[in-house]
Amino acid sequence: MRAARLADRRLVMSDPQPSSTASALVLFSGGQDSATCLAWALKRYLRVETVGFDYGQRHSVELAARLRVRAGILKVFPELADRLGPDHVIDLAGFGAIGQTAMTTDRAIEIDPRGLPTTFVPGRNLVFLTVASALADRRALDVLVGGMCETDFSGYPDCRRETIDAMQTALCLGLGKSMPIETPLMWLTKAQTWSLADQLGGAGLVAVIVEESHTCYLGERDILHSWGHGCGVCPACELRAAGHEEWAGA
Repeated sequence: MRAARLADRRLVMSDPQPSSTASALVLFSGGQDSATCLAWALKRYLRVETVGFDYGQRHSVELAARLRVRAGILKVFPELADRLGPDHVIDLAGFGAIGQTAMTTDRAIEIDPRGLPTTFVPGRNLVFLTVASALADRRALDVLVGGMCETDFSGYPDCRRETIDAMQTALCLGLGKSMPIETPLMWLTKAQTWSLADQLGGAGLVAVIVEESHTCYLGERDILHSWGHGCGVCPACELRAAGHEEWAGA
């Protein structure tokens, strides 16, 4: 088991260390992936701020989880507290109303005629990155960090690195400056994302993600499983649970 865990850690990445005085803005939803990305960024950058988006999502528990996760991460990394700057919440409720998806309206989670799940919010990550880049420019932050992943994902086209690369090019051109978009989870399975959290912050960080983060599409917070709160049956819960089981059993 120990050999398997060590091999898995080499696969994920070595413990990041600050390489410069660069600063970062983390796109932070309060879910498992963005919580892991925040810990990753705090290890790597000397100044980190977070941004969340109120895009009219059905369940406000996602927004409520954000501050609990931030506070929990600071308890895990008290030595990095001076690196974590302000949190920002951007009102994009008008944008969310356009999509009429299962994330913003009372609609069944199913596959639509295009072959995409109805949880897909068209253009969401494109809008998030555009707004985040404007905030980063105003706040003099050098890098955007997002939890997009195309290894374990629901087929969302705006989670692919190809899409992120195109957005990065557009943002750099539009801002007239460098605006890298880091996606540390892009090529990781969900099990490897759990492993990265363990690597970054040990049992303490894993506990914060289990107990405080929120991923469930149905907004369930009453039931706490070994992998976290959730209904256990929506696609987000199934993916998170399966990844946790694979990681814990390795």
